Amino acid sequence: MSLAILYTIITLSAIGITAAVILYITAQKFKVYEDPRIDQVDEALPGANCGGCGFAGCRAFAEACVSKNELSDLFCPVGGNDCMNEVAGILGLEAVKKDPRIAVVRCNGACENRPKTNVYEGASSCAIASSLYGGETGCAFGCLGHGDCVDVCDFDALRMNPETGLPEVIEENCVACGACVDACPKDLIELRRKFPKDRKIYVSCRNQDKGAAARKACTVACIGCGKCVKECPFDAITLENNLAFIDSEKCKLCRKCVAVCPTNAIVEENFPPRKVKAEKPAAEKAKKPVVKKEKADEVSPKDSSEQKN
Repeated sequence: MSLAILYTIITLSAIGITAAVILYITAQKFKVYEDPRIDQVDEALPGANCGGCGFAGCRAFAEACVSKNELSDLFCPVGGNDCMNEVAGILGLEAVKKDPRIAVVRCNGACENRPKTNVYEGASSCAIASSLYGGETGCAFGCLGHGDCVDVCDFDALRMNPETGLPEVIEENCVACGACVDACPKDLIELRRKFPKDRKIYVSCRNQDKGAAARKACTVACIGCGKCVKECPFDAITLENNLAFIDSEKCKLCRKCVAVCPTNAIVEENFPPRKVKAEKPAAEKAKKPVVKKEKADEVSPKDSSEQKN
C-alpha cells in the first residue's frame, strides 16, 4: 500500500471522528427535553386530528395537557369524558366532566318554506356564493345549499337533503368537532348541548329582519314576537335583533315555547307525540244550573202562640 493511500485513509478517518465529536457536542448542547408523558397522552387520544379541541392536532393537544397544571379548559370532543379521564390518570390530574354536544343546523328554509327569487350560476361553494350576493331567496341569512359543511366533515356526520336543499346532521356520527361550524359562512351551524335520547329544542332560524320582512321571505322565520320569551319559565330564551335564541344550558325541554310560536320557527326533535286531550261530549260540558233553596225561617213555639193570639 502506497503512502498516499495510507495518508488519505488516515485523513478521512480523522475528519470523520472530528465531525462526529462536534455533532455529539452540539446535540448535547442544544438537546430539547421532551416529557415522555406526551407520547402516553397522544396514544390515549383518538387520533382524529380534527382541531375540535382548539389545537392543530392531537399531538399539540397532548403537549398542552402535559404543560398545564389543570384540565378545566382542555377537552377532546371526539374522545369525550372517557378519553379525558384516561388523560387525567396519566398526568395525575382531575378531569372536568362536560356534557356532550352535537351540531344543529339553524335554518328551516326548505324549498316550500322559502321560494327562490333568482338562480345562482357559479362555483358550487357557500363561501364563494356568500361573498358575491345574499342567496337565491329573499332571506339573506339562510342556507345557501352548496354543502361546504358536508365537504369539511371527516366523520360523515352531514349530508345534503335533495328535497329540502338543506344539510342534515347524522346524529350517531357527529363528534362535535366544530369543523362544520367554521365552514358555514352564514353562521347557521351551532354546537348545542346533547340531551338524553338526542332530544332538542332550538330556534331554527337566523333571520334578523323585522317580522313582516322575515315572514315574507320564509314562512317559518322567526318574527321576533317575543311570545316564547314570555312563556319560558326558566329564562332560557332571549330576544335580540328581532331573533329569539334558546340557551341549551338553561333549557329544560318543557316545550312550552314550541306551542306558542306562531310561525313554527322553534323546532322540537326526538320527542314522543304530544298527547291530545279528548274533548268532552257537549252534554257533559253543559252544566246544570244549581238552584239553591232558601230555608224557611224557623218559628219557635212561643212565637207561634203569640201569632195566634
